[in-house]
Amino acid sequence: MADPKDEAKKELASRRNAEGEHRLPPALAVIVAGLAYALLPKSLLFEPRYVIPAIELALLVALVATNPRRMTRETRWSRIASIALASIVIITNLVSLGLLVYSLTDKDAPGLPLLLGAMQVWLTNVIGFALLFWELDRGGPVARRVKTHAQMPPADWRFSQDENHDAVHEVAATASKKSGWIPTFVDYLYVSLTNSSAFSPTDTMPLSSRAKVLMGIEATAALLTSLLVIARAVGSLEG
Repeated sequence: MADPKDEAKKELASRRNAEGEHRLPPALAVIVAGLAYALLPKSLLFEPRYVIPAIELALLVALVATNPRRMTRETRWSRIASIALASIVIITNLVSLGLLVYSLTDKDAPGLPLLLGAMQVWLTNVIGFALLFWELDRGGPVARRVKTHAQMPPADWRFSQDENHDAVHEVAATASKKSGWIPTFVDYLYVSLTNSSAFSPTDTMPLSSRAKVLMGIEATAALLTSLLVIARAVGSLEG
């Protein structure tokens, strides 16, 4: 009979991020979100332009100091900071979306800057929710590395790899059950992107109530942004 400890070590060693998920992708995403916010038209800002990007950068620097290259360590405060960073990106972007709605009611407002601002709001929406999904699901990136599937908290999302263990060999090779596969930031970025584009889940299904609420908020914000852009474009053509 196989030793459970040996089986657990084998599962952890087989993961694509057995050494810890790389810090670079989420760090770059935060920088892009900060730049997108800093470059918004003045009418879509509710405070001095660089305050929010500065706060985001300060939190990012603290998190990078904890895990400079690989996500291998986590403290209570680093987890709070990670979730706070994602929440700040989302909340401030939703405020900018509200200001965008208000600005577009003014027929004399310049059209091109607002349309570009809408694109920046949509992009930041994708990044912010991707960061939050990544931090919440199955205990976060560090927990997904150091815990076996049996030890992880309940999943918030079900990926294709979580259910394809009985498919043909080349597909089943990457299944969670057989390979120890776990999602990384790029997977959550894809989930966020498709949810913001299709306004509903695609191949990854929300399981928990909080996952459904978050995806609903994201899809609603993305839909509203898209409708505003279309309405403004149609109005410009008619004018």
